[in-house]
Amino acid sequence: MATQLSEAKSQTELVISWEALPKDFKLEDEPVENTGQPLLAGALRESLEISGFIQPQMLIASNFGLCATVNGQFIAKAPDWVYVPSVNQVVGNRKSYTPNLEGDIPAIAIEFLSDTEGGEYSVKRSYPPGKWFFYEQILQIPIYIIFEPDGGLLEYYQLENKRYEFKQPDENGRHWIDVMGLFLGTWQGTKEARTGYWLRWWDQAGNLLPWAVEQIEQERQLAEQERQRAEQERQQKERLIAYLQSQGIDPNNLPPFK
Repeated sequence: MATQLSEAKSQTELVISWEALPKDFKLEDEPVENTGQPLLAGALRESLEISGFIQPQMLIASNFGLCATVNGQFIAKAPDWVYVPSVNQVVGNRKSYTPNLEGDIPAIAIEFLSDTEGGEYSVKRSYPPGKWFFYEQILQIPIYIIFEPDGGLLEYYQLENKRYEFKQPDENGRHWIDVMGLFLGTWQGTKEARTGYWLRWWDQAGNLLPWAVEQIEQERQLAEQERQRAEQERQQKERLIAYLQSQGIDPNNLPPFK
């Protein structure tokens, strides 16, 4: 009976500790499901970087090991994209990250739905635990997002009472992320030869944070608008000079304004 009670208790209670990655531990080197996933992850970071959002103390990574020790067993899971507001030490070539030991708990974890159904939704408790269970019950990441790129479906879950609750988007189809001061939503278009749905950021005023190629195009358009404005001013000046000359007035010898 004592053994049965002990086993029942171990199934319901988790003993979690935060330890550095063991030197002999080999992180899972799972192949990327498709070539689109790195593009999706890179695009999320790119617009943040261009906008000046990223600060040195932040950790933003993709396919990057998050670590914890549960009931004496070391666990590492690699979300497709993760955001940590602040780390204790800025490391240039970080191989993994252990929350609490090395800094904040990740604020956001994003998974791009793969061809192999189930991994992103797995609530498996036994070793090794499923991703959903790891993010929700062990790391307790406040926001978990599952994105299906082919159909553009964005599932936004927020941790409430230690459980992920599905949240509906606003009238624009976006979710406000308070910890970042930004909206997250879906956008359809082409980038780097990939046409389809993307996750994008918008600022509080509703302005889309641009990618590099979009910023270059915006700057080109602004330069063209400035060129056209300067050309209009030149033409207006020439017409005024021609009119003054037609009236017998020397435009270079006008009386000063009083």
